[in-house]
Amino acid sequence: MQTTWTVEHLFAASHTKPLGRYQNPSGIWKTSVEWVTVNKLGIVGDIQADRRYHGGVEKALHQYAVENYALLAKHYPQLADQWIAGSLGENLSASGMTEQTVYIGDIFRVGGITIQVSEPREPCSKINSKFADKTLVKFIAKHYIYGWYYRVLEEGRVQVGDSITLLERPNLVSMQSFLQTINAEQPSLEAVEKLAACEGVSQQWQKQVLKMLNVLR
Repeated sequence: MQTTWTVEHLFAASHTKPLGRYQNPSGIWKTSVEWVTVNKLGIVGDIQADRRYHGGVEKALHQYAVENYALLAKHYPQLADQWIAGSLGENLSASGMTEQTVYIGDIFRVGGITIQVSEPREPCSKINSKFADKTLVKFIAKHYIYGWYYRVLEEGRVQVGDSITLLERPNLVSMQSFLQTINAEQPSLEAVEKLAACEGVSQQWQKQVLKMLNVLR
């Protein structure tokens, strides 16, 4: 099992841009940077325009799998030149870290910070608007290529080239497995109980899991 990766890219938004039919401000456009300072709310200076759905302690940092862009390019060749690291608004990029290899609750040391996987990044309509394709969110959900969020356990500085080291894996539930169970039409009681027992899941997703559990019981 691989336990060490490398920070290949860091991204932050210094300003918002208008997006979608109503031209609402969005911070999905990120700029590549060489180093960042991270606190409990994420990268210092990174802008999240809509705090109802983005940012906060449980969504401090967003990582998206580099490998997912190849799948998107295959199915959306007309957008192939746009499927590059950072284009889905992530803060952190590292090859080899995917929904199959990252587990809910995983704790990592990244440069000078310690972070924990808290929840999936739920795809929203802003992705459709940015790429002018109404099918993207459904495709991302169907293939479980959501990306994920971290909470920050220890603040500090990170730079491109820093090591990402797995410190602790409290749960044996990959991000993909978590998503498959959450999205199943008829999940098994055993599978949902396994999610309910997971450590480190954000309160929002814990409520969703417990709601499913109550229905099944």
